[in-house]
Amino acid sequence: MANTDPAVRVRFCPSPTGNPHVGMVRTALFNWAYARHNGGTLVFRIEDTDSARDSEESYNQLLDAMRWLGLDWDEGPEVGGPDAPYRQSQRMDIYADVARRLYEAGHAYHCYCSTEELDARREAARAAGKPSGYDGHCRDLTDEQVAVYKLEKREPILRFRMPDKTISFDDLVRGTLTFEPENVPDYGIVRANGAPLYTLVNPVDDALMGITHVLRGEDLLSSTPRQVALYAALAEIGVGNGTTPRFGHLPYVMGEGNKKLSKRDPQSSLNMYRERGFIREGLLNYLSLLGWSLAEDRDLFDMDEMVAAFDVTKVNANPARFDLKKCEAINAEHVRRLAPEDFVRRLVPFLQGAELLPAEPTAEQLDLLAKVAPLTQERMVVLSEIVNMAGFLFVAPEKFALDPDDAAKVLTADARPVLEASIKALEELADFTPEPIQAALREALVDGLGIKPKFAFTPLRVAVTGRRVSPPLFESMELLGRPETLRRLRAALEALPAA
Repeated sequence: MANTDPAVRVRFCPSPTGNPHVGMVRTALFNWAYARHNGGTLVFRIEDTDSARDSEESYNQLLDAMRWLGLDWDEGPEVGGPDAPYRQSQRMDIYADVARRLYEAGHAYHCYCSTEELDARREAARAAGKPSGYDGHCRDLTDEQVAVYKLEKREPILRFRMPDKTISFDDLVRGTLTFEPENVPDYGIVRANGAPLYTLVNPVDDALMGITHVLRGEDLLSSTPRQVALYAALAEIGVGNGTTPRFGHLPYVMGEGNKKLSKRDPQSSLNMYRERGFIREGLLNYLSLLGWSLAEDRDLFDMDEMVAAFDVTKVNANPARFDLKKCEAINAEHVRRLAPEDFVRRLVPFLQGAELLPAEPTAEQLDLLAKVAPLTQERMVVLSEIVNMAGFLFVAPEKFALDPDDAAKVLTADARPVLEASIKALEELADFTPEPIQAALREALVDGLGIKPKFAFTPLRVAVTGRRVSPPLFESMELLGRPETLRRLRAALEALPAA
């Protein structure tokens, strides 16, 4: 049973850079499931303060991805909410005001160090075996030192002043974590050009939007003690409700070679899975298993079951390996679960993409697809396979072509008597339905020619469907119809090589 805690507020805040990837989807899924399990709120926020990398195309892809996945949000783009706007690029005045207040309260200071100076001091610290983070050089500059830097036309960044104390917090996934001050140095929150950094904007928005739980990737764990200190400073200057969110850091998703799955890895692209014909139910089911499980002996479930059972404290802290074969197997199971009408509806775009169906399919074409669907659904892993499985039914006669490799292996001179006998048997058949077709061909080929079924029917399958793997042969012939079936058999016969 799901809890009822409407006070729970989680957020999903991706950057609109590049294509959505499966690691991002896993984070969105866990936040969505946690919000839905608790009857809370999912805030969808766009982290688009990096104008050099962000794009409107990626922003639109993010929204499209969330809609396709069925991960609905309660506040954010297209929905609105009390803390709008939800695009960080439209909240710059808020960040500038908070940065000013942090500076005036002594929680931040101007740092005039050049990149070259920082690099040199870091290198010296490493050589001495000391922590190589920022060394606090500009923490307590005198007015005279500042005046010299200004004469040199140096433009300072704004750096947050970390408290000189140990920081601990209870991670929902990893338990109590402790960071000593020498390992969490002061850090930049505003660039020299006035642009706010991620290190400022996300905690500020979390505070203003009342976020109670931050579920995010393990790669961001090192920044959490910084943010814990910043939340305390924000509370002191009256930004937000004074509450620090609880954190849960989700495990890495590992790819080939046991390396962290990168955005640049083709296997990580959400678009690739959509184009191949994974369905949202299968993909989300598999991604939920990357760090969490419904039960030890159960991998297959729907999102309602996940929501009812989801407990972020049950997420495994160990890295999760992305296994494409398992992802495919789970997707295939969900394909088989689809209702017939839904299955047919989802197949249409793939046949349209292959130009086998027009933008507006006819009633006859949709009826044919509905008839072939039951013959393919149990055999299908991803929806794009419908093109190879059933494309032979929709292709125009003049565009029908045999798979060259299959034809070379099967449609040899030895197939001549098989095709001749099959044509004769089908021409004389009164009832062109699967059982009579099978009986007539078995009598003509197996009984009449003494050929084993495997060798008798494989040349027919290639001649009629174009390939060795297809839906059931006799049902395929019925759907194709007697005239087109015979036309293809005769064409294959004419094309056979000489004995």
